[in-house]
Amino acid sequence: MESINLVKGYNKVDPLEDDISRRPSTPQNRRITVVVSLTLLLSVAIGGMIGALIHESATEPSESSPSLSANSAESLRSVCSVTRYPESCFSSISSINTMSNCPKPDPELVLNLSLRVALTELNNLSSLPRTLISKSNDAGTVSALNDCASLLGDAVSQLNNSASLLGGEKAALTEEKISNMKTWISAAMTDQDTCVDGLEETGSTVVDEVKGKVQRSTEYMSNSLAILANINALLDKFGLKMH
Repeated sequence: MESINLVKGYNKVDPLEDDISRRPSTPQNRRITVVVSLTLLLSVAIGGMIGALIHESATEPSESSPSLSANSAESLRSVCSVTRYPESCFSSISSINTMSNCPKPDPELVLNLSLRVALTELNNLSSLPRTLISKSNDAGTVSALNDCASLLGDAVSQLNNSASLLGGEKAALTEEKISNMKTWISAAMTDQDTCVDGLEETGSTVVDEVKGKVQRSTEYMSNSLAILANINALLDKFGLKMH
Protein backbone atom coordinates (compact mmCIF):
# COMPACT_ATOMS: atom_id res chain seq x y z
CA MET A 1 0.00 0.00 0.00
CA GLU A 2 2.90 2.28 0.68
CA SER A 3 4.15 1.96 -2.90
CA ILE A 4 0.71 2.89 -4.22
CA ASN A 5 0.73 6.06 -2.13
CA LEU A 6 4.16 7.01 -3.52
CA VAL A 7 2.93 6.70 -7.08
CA LYS A 8 -0.08 8.80 -6.29
CA GLY A 9 2.21 11.40 -4.76
CA TYR A 10 4.05 11.88 -8.11
CA ASN A 11 0.78 12.74 -9.78
CA LYS A 12 -0.14 15.44 -7.31
CA VAL A 13 -0.02 19.05 -8.47
CA ASP A 14 1.71 21.57 -6.23
CA PRO A 15 -0.97 23.96 -5.00
CA LEU A 16 1.34 26.92 -5.70
CA GLU A 17 2.03 25.80 -9.27
CA ASP A 18 -1.65 25.15 -9.80
CA ASP A 19 -2.40 28.61 -8.55
CA ILE A 20 0.13 30.23 -10.90
CA SER A 21 -1.15 28.29 -13.91
CA ARG A 22 -4.62 29.51 -13.22
CA ARG A 23 -3.67 33.17 -12.89
CA PRO A 24 -5.03 35.32 -15.68
CA SER A 25 -2.51 36.70 -18.23
CA THR A 26 -1.89 40.36 -17.48
CA PRO A 27 0.02 43.00 -19.51
CA GLN A 28 2.73 43.00 -16.84
CA ASN A 29 3.16 39.22 -17.08
CA ARG A 30 3.28 39.37 -20.85
CA ARG A 31 5.98 42.10 -20.71
CA ILE A 32 8.07 39.99 -18.36
CA THR A 33 7.74 37.03 -20.70
CA VAL A 34 8.79 39.11 -23.72
CA VAL A 35 11.81 40.58 -21.88
CA VAL A 36 12.96 37.14 -20.77
CA SER A 37 12.56 35.77 -24.30
CA LEU A 38 14.49 38.65 -25.87
CA THR A 39 17.26 38.29 -23.30
CA LEU A 40 17.64 34.60 -24.12
CA LEU A 41 17.68 35.29 -27.88
CA LEU A 42 20.28 38.02 -27.47
CA SER A 43 22.49 35.74 -25.37
CA VAL A 44 22.31 33.03 -28.03
CA ALA A 45 23.13 35.52 -30.80
CA ILE A 46 26.13 36.97 -28.92
CA GLY A 47 27.38 33.49 -28.13
CA GLY A 48 27.18 32.58 -31.81
CA MET A 49 29.12 35.69 -32.85
CA ILE A 50 31.86 35.04 -30.29
CA GLY A 51 32.14 31.44 -31.42
CA ALA A 52 32.45 32.51 -35.04
CA LEU A 53 35.18 35.04 -34.22
CA ILE A 54 37.13 32.47 -32.21
CA HIS A 55 36.89 29.98 -35.07
CA GLU A 56 37.98 32.60 -37.61
CA SER A 57 41.00 33.70 -35.56
CA ALA A 58 42.01 30.09 -35.08
CA THR A 59 41.84 29.23 -38.79
CA GLU A 60 43.26 32.40 -40.38
CA PRO A 61 47.06 32.41 -41.01
CA SER A 62 49.05 34.61 -38.68
CA GLU A 63 50.64 37.76 -40.11
CA SER A 64 53.83 36.86 -38.28
CA SER A 65 54.10 33.47 -40.02
CA PRO A 66 57.16 33.00 -42.26
CA SER A 67 56.75 34.64 -45.67
CA LEU A 68 58.82 32.02 -47.47
CA SER A 69 57.15 29.04 -49.05
CA ALA A 70 58.35 25.59 -48.00
CA ASN A 71 60.20 25.09 -51.31
CA SER A 72 61.79 28.52 -51.16
CA ALA A 73 62.93 28.05 -47.56
CA GLU A 74 64.37 24.63 -48.37
CA SER A 75 66.28 26.01 -51.36
CA LEU A 76 67.63 28.93 -49.33
CA ARG A 77 68.81 26.56 -46.61
CA SER A 78 70.52 24.52 -49.32
CA VAL A 79 72.47 27.58 -50.46
CA CYS A 80 73.26 28.65 -46.90
CA SER A 81 74.51 25.15 -46.04
CA VAL A 82 77.83 25.92 -47.79
CA THR A 83 78.55 28.73 -45.32
CA ARG A 84 80.25 28.62 -41.94
CA TYR A 85 77.25 30.32 -40.32
CA PRO A 86 74.20 28.74 -42.02
CA GLU A 87 71.67 29.95 -39.44
CA SER A 88 72.65 33.61 -39.64
CA CYS A 89 72.75 33.24 -43.43
CA PHE A 90 69.20 31.89 -43.55
CA SER A 91 67.63 34.23 -40.99
CA SER A 92 69.18 37.42 -42.39
CA ILE A 93 68.30 36.69 -46.02
CA SER A 94 64.83 35.22 -45.46
CA SER A 95 63.78 38.44 -43.70
CA ILE A 96 64.21 40.40 -46.93
CA ASN A 97 60.87 40.92 -48.73
CA THR A 98 62.37 40.01 -52.10
CA MET A 99 62.64 36.40 -51.00
CA SER A 100 58.86 36.04 -50.62
CA ASN A 101 58.46 36.59 -54.37
CA CYS A 102 61.02 33.96 -55.32
CA PRO A 103 59.53 30.41 -55.34
CA LYS A 104 62.94 28.84 -56.01
CA PRO A 105 65.90 31.04 -55.02
CA ASP A 106 68.60 31.45 -57.60
CA PRO A 107 72.04 31.16 -55.91
CA GLU A 108 73.10 34.36 -57.68
CA LEU A 109 70.12 36.20 -56.21
CA VAL A 110 70.92 34.79 -52.77
CA LEU A 111 74.51 36.00 -53.17
CA ASN A 112 73.26 39.47 -54.04
CA LEU A 113 70.98 39.56 -51.01
CA SER A 114 73.73 38.20 -48.78
CA LEU A 115 76.01 41.05 -49.84
CA ARG A 116 73.21 43.54 -49.20
CA VAL A 117 72.84 42.22 -45.65
CA ALA A 118 76.60 42.35 -45.07
CA LEU A 119 76.87 45.89 -46.42
CA THR A 120 74.02 47.13 -44.22
CA GLU A 121 75.63 45.62 -41.13
CA LEU A 122 79.06 47.03 -42.01
CA ASN A 123 77.63 50.50 -42.58
CA ASN A 124 76.08 50.39 -39.12
CA LEU A 125 79.36 49.19 -37.63
CA SER A 126 81.42 51.90 -39.33
CA SER A 127 79.74 54.62 -37.26
CA LEU A 128 80.63 52.96 -33.94
CA PRO A 129 84.25 54.18 -33.56
CA ARG A 130 83.22 57.87 -33.79
CA THR A 131 80.51 57.28 -31.20
CA LEU A 132 82.97 55.62 -28.82
CA ILE A 133 85.61 58.32 -29.36
CA SER A 134 83.18 60.96 -28.08
CA LYS A 135 82.84 59.02 -24.82
CA SER A 136 86.51 58.16 -24.23
CA ASN A 137 89.22 60.10 -22.38
CA ASP A 138 91.99 57.55 -22.94
CA ALA A 139 94.51 58.67 -25.55
CA GLY A 140 95.45 55.11 -26.57
CA THR A 141 91.83 54.12 -27.04
CA VAL A 142 91.06 57.25 -29.04
CA SER A 143 94.04 56.59 -31.34
CA ALA A 144 92.99 52.97 -31.90
CA LEU A 145 89.39 54.00 -32.55
CA ASN A 146 90.54 56.55 -35.11
CA ASP A 147 92.38 53.74 -36.87
CA CYS A 148 89.21 51.64 -36.70
CA ALA A 149 87.17 54.43 -38.26
CA SER A 150 89.60 54.56 -41.19
CA LEU A 151 89.77 50.77 -41.54
CA LEU A 152 86.02 50.29 -41.44
CA GLY A 153 85.53 53.08 -43.95
CA ASP A 154 87.89 51.23 -46.26
CA ALA A 155 85.99 47.99 -45.61
CA VAL A 156 82.74 49.66 -46.67
CA SER A 157 84.39 50.75 -49.93
CA GLN A 158 85.66 47.22 -50.56
CA LEU A 159 82.23 45.71 -50.00
CA ASN A 160 80.58 48.38 -52.12
CA ASN A 161 82.93 47.44 -54.95
CA SER A 162 81.76 43.83 -54.69
CA ALA A 163 78.07 44.73 -54.59
CA SER A 164 78.40 47.09 -57.55
CA LEU A 165 79.60 44.24 -59.77
CA LEU A 166 76.24 42.52 -59.35
CA GLY A 167 74.19 45.51 -60.43
CA GLY A 168 70.50 45.07 -59.60
CA GLU A 169 68.78 42.26 -57.75
CA LYS A 170 69.57 39.78 -60.52
CA ALA A 171 73.28 39.07 -60.52
CA ALA A 172 75.31 38.82 -63.69
CA LEU A 173 78.48 36.96 -62.76
CA THR A 174 81.62 36.14 -64.68
CA GLU A 175 84.76 34.35 -63.50
CA GLU A 176 86.61 37.68 -63.45
CA LYS A 177 83.94 39.26 -61.27
CA ILE A 178 84.03 36.31 -58.89
CA SER A 179 87.79 36.67 -58.48
CA ASN A 180 87.57 40.42 -57.82
CA MET A 181 84.71 40.03 -55.37
CA LYS A 182 86.58 37.39 -53.39
CA THR A 183 89.54 39.76 -53.11
CA TRP A 184 87.45 42.73 -51.98
CA ILE A 185 85.35 40.80 -49.42
CA SER A 186 88.46 39.21 -47.95
CA ALA A 187 90.11 42.64 -47.72
CA ALA A 188 87.05 44.04 -45.89
CA MET A 189 87.21 41.19 -43.38
CA THR A 190 90.93 41.84 -42.87
CA ASP A 191 90.22 45.52 -42.18
CA GLN A 192 87.80 44.52 -39.41
CA ASP A 193 90.30 42.12 -37.86
CA THR A 194 93.00 44.80 -37.91
CA CYS A 195 90.65 47.18 -36.11
CA VAL A 196 90.06 44.69 -33.31
CA ASP A 197 93.77 43.81 -33.07
CA GLY A 198 94.65 47.47 -32.59
CA LEU A 199 92.16 47.87 -29.76
CA GLU A 200 93.42 44.72 -28.04
CA GLU A 201 97.01 45.96 -28.19
CA THR A 202 96.09 49.14 -26.33
CA GLY A 203 94.12 47.20 -23.70
CA SER A 204 91.11 49.38 -24.48
CA THR A 205 88.02 48.91 -22.35
CA VAL A 206 85.78 49.16 -25.43
CA VAL A 207 87.36 46.23 -27.23
CA ASP A 208 84.66 43.76 -26.17
CA GLU A 209 81.87 46.01 -27.45
CA VAL A 210 83.61 46.45 -30.79
CA LYS A 211 84.41 42.74 -31.08
CA GLY A 212 80.74 41.85 -30.56
CA LYS A 213 79.66 44.15 -33.38
CA VAL A 214 82.50 43.02 -35.65
CA GLN A 215 81.61 39.36 -35.11
CA ARG A 216 78.15 39.77 -36.61
CA SER A 217 79.48 41.76 -39.56
CA THR A 218 82.19 39.14 -40.10
CA GLU A 219 79.60 36.36 -40.15
CA TYR A 220 77.60 38.08 -42.88
CA MET A 221 80.67 38.74 -45.01
CA SER A 222 81.88 35.19 -44.45
CA ASN A 223 78.50 33.92 -45.67
CA SER A 224 78.77 36.00 -48.85
CA LEU A 225 82.31 34.81 -49.46
CA ALA A 226 81.34 31.15 -49.00
CA ILE A 227 78.38 31.42 -51.40
CA LEU A 228 80.63 33.15 -53.90
CA ALA A 229 83.33 30.48 -53.57
CA ASN A 230 80.76 27.73 -54.17
CA ILE A 231 78.63 29.52 -56.74
CA ASN A 232 79.40 27.18 -59.64
CA ALA A 233 78.55 24.06 -57.62
CA LEU A 234 75.36 25.70 -56.34
CA LEU A 235 74.27 26.65 -59.85
CA ASP A 236 74.84 23.08 -61.01
CA LYS A 237 72.81 21.79 -58.07
CA PHE A 238 69.82 23.90 -59.14
CA GLY A 239 70.31 23.09 -62.82
CA LEU A 240 71.28 26.67 -63.63
CA LYS A 241 74.09 28.36 -65.50
CA MET A 242 76.05 31.50 -64.83
CA HIS A 243 74.43 34.52 -66.50
